[in-house]
Amino acid sequence: MKRYIPYAIFCIALLPVLLFRDFTPDNELRYLSIADEAIRSNTFFTFTNHGIPYADKPPLYLWIVMLGKWLLGSHQMWFLALASLVPSLVVVDVLDRWCGSKLDGRGRLSARLMLLTSALFAGMAVTLRMDMLMCMFIVLALRSFYRLYRSGQDGHMLDGRTKAERWLFPIYVFLAIFSKGPIGILLPLLSSVVFLVYKKDIRQVGYYWGVRTWGVLVLLCAAWFGLAYAEGGQAYLDNMLFHQTFGRAVNAFTHDRPFYFYGISIWYSIAPWSLLVLGTIIVATFRKHSWSELEQYFATIIVTTFVMLSCFSSKIHIYLLPAFPFMIYLAAMMMSEYEKSKWLRLSIAIPAAILVLALPAFAIAVHIGGTGWLELPLLYLASGILSASGVLTLIVVYGRRKDIHKAISVMAGGILLAVFTGGWNLRDLRAYIGYGALCGQARKVAVAIGTDDFRTWQINRAENMDVYLGHDVVVVPKDSIPGTVPGHASILMTKKKYADKFAGYKTYVVGPYAVIVLAK
Repeated sequence: MKRYIPYAIFCIALLPVLLFRDFTPDNELRYLSIADEAIRSNTFFTFTNHGIPYADKPPLYLWIVMLGKWLLGSHQMWFLALASLVPSLVVVDVLDRWCGSKLDGRGRLSARLMLLTSALFAGMAVTLRMDMLMCMFIVLALRSFYRLYRSGQDGHMLDGRTKAERWLFPIYVFLAIFSKGPIGILLPLLSSVVFLVYKKDIRQVGYYWGVRTWGVLVLLCAAWFGLAYAEGGQAYLDNMLFHQTFGRAVNAFTHDRPFYFYGISIWYSIAPWSLLVLGTIIVATFRKHSWSELEQYFATIIVTTFVMLSCFSSKIHIYLLPAFPFMIYLAAMMMSEYEKSKWLRLSIAIPAAILVLALPAFAIAVHIGGTGWLELPLLYLASGILSASGVLTLIVVYGRRKDIHKAISVMAGGILLAVFTGGWNLRDLRAYIGYGALCGQARKVAVAIGTDDFRTWQINRAENMDVYLGHDVVVVPKDSIPGTVPGHASILMTKKKYADKFAGYKTYVVGPYAVIVLAK
């Protein structure tokens, strides 16, 4: 039962975030709006966003959003976040069991804590996106491949477990595709092939990627594509298979970044463990570390993922998520060789020293740049906890015992406690995170004056406010100034800084926004 304690602590730390955070306007609110349209139109394989075909993403995650709406009657953050939180815990637990024989108890705990508190992984565990879901299925697929590989090496290719893995492998790959798209197959395919080439065993590729694997994938994909064609026609299918797939990979219409993008983003994506993880891997590589077969496999996955994603035109730091678990666990397996090294202690001391500055940095930040709305007591306390954990980490890492694993536990514990503490102030920040508070005030005013005419001006991604309002929203062009509509009142939502353009109209301020009643 002790091995589950870090998972419980992680979930408790994120509890305030699950309870009080609002949906972000860019992607999260859009997914909710798309799911609502699918429920109204009774479609399950084709989707639209305000009538415009939305073939960007496969159905699996949107089904979860639709299920939540059907079960609970509305979109609830705590339920939808489970679609990221539960897969994140599965990923950690799968890697923990997989590498258990290579790590002692303290090493396993350190690896779990590093992965759970690495910046992007922890953030994606409570973000309403399909990336963590895909990451889970990719990890499961790569583990299945390795089990099949080991069974072949050990002469157990015909036992019951191996037969089950031969079916599970393509199912996991399909579910990864069904979660996010082509990355779900490309990463397991290329990683496994490159590993077989490295092991001089490429002639066995047909055992893993043979008739059974491709048969399952073709059958399931054909059923998916056929149902999408039945609902949306040829145009939707072409959009899904060609425009969204090859367009993003070769000539991105969004997120076009240079080839070296991931070489930069990796340093902040796995913070505060970047120096420790990348430093350990780099040192082990150049000091002729004696690589175990599992370490070779993990390194192959990391390099293949990095090179493959760098070759694609469309790049955002989230795409590299499936590589992070393997990076951290590879470093954890190697770390025991360098526990007494000065550079390893320094790789923890530097981020710890940065954490020491959290409280003074926050105190300065809230008084400059118009961020006074962040001046909340629990955020100060959370910053103080980070600073204190930084001090304690430095004491531990340079104390008498120079205990690396204890230092990792102290820093990770401080981060989780700070997240838990600061998270309780999210209820006061909802108006700055999403549109829930703004739309709540707009609906209240609309009911009072008897109108359902909602308009927005100078607000980004406002079209998806229909999730909150229950009505379509008129988005007024930015180069036009909204006026009254003859014969009835309308509710205008805009940024607070533009409220003075509507002097004489009743105005309600909601955080950085304003609700204005346009009526004569």
